[in-house]
Amino acid sequence: MSTPVGQALSPANLRIIAFGAHPDDCEYRFGGAAVKFVQAGAAVKFVSVTNGDAGHQSMAGAQLARTRYAEAQAARERLGISEYQVMDNHDGELLPTLELRRQIIRAIRQWDADLVLGPRPNDYHPDHRYTAILVQDAAFLVVVPKVVPDTPPLRKHPVFLYFEDQFQSPAPFHPDVAVDIDDVWHTKIAGLDAHASQFYDWLPSIEGNAAQVPAGADARRQWLSQTRAATVSPAVRAALEQRYGAERAHCTRHSESFQLCEFGRRASVEELSELFPK
Repeated sequence: MSTPVGQALSPANLRIIAFGAHPDDCEYRFGGAAVKFVQAGAAVKFVSVTNGDAGHQSMAGAQLARTRYAEAQAARERLGISEYQVMDNHDGELLPTLELRRQIIRAIRQWDADLVLGPRPNDYHPDHRYTAILVQDAAFLVVVPKVVPDTPPLRKHPVFLYFEDQFQSPAPFHPDVAVDIDDVWHTKIAGLDAHASQFYDWLPSIEGNAAQVPAGADARRQWLSQTRAATVSPAVRAALEQRYGAERAHCTRHSESFQLCEFGRRASVEELSELFPK
């Protein structure tokens, strides 16, 4: 059950649901903070809105969907999260339909979520964009009883947050809260490593560096850690400094940050800092 109305929220009593368009999206944008939430006592669920059945250079269809489902469940175990739902919608064909909106509303209500996370609606991939639109469209409706009446509405609005991205138009990402994940970086990498079809096959294939992928398991994880480490932007560095102080922020190598979505509950920066584990 979610935190009772009127009771103060903290990382220990939160119920968190994160939406990605594909299996591995949540891990990539939220994997480190998710591990820290789990360590703090929160219940965390990942949802992939598509089954990922088109994201590979050779596999496709049901075979790829089965592979990616199995990878998602392996990542769940490695990260320690409670559940990983993979919706049966085709990769590359996602649209913000009423039926998909209902799926998102049901998922948020059934999880009794306090925090809901997902991508921003400006992104290179249409599946990412439409996942963002679907989650945004659910932000108000999750408390409306006559919408999706087969699933009881939430009693209070969750806080909705966007994952960090590097897109500038129509507006750049603004980090309202940042999390130092240096202490769980290797666990996050273990979660990404579970998605072998993506990080060692598909993505290197389209990025043109497939020949660089090592053969051994340990070497692959080291390579993944080196190639998937993002530079901490000046804006995120400032948000880290606000939370942790200048000394720790200066030393942080790996972080994840999040922007408040105005369509959910409008938590203050101070409240967000208290909700996220340090």
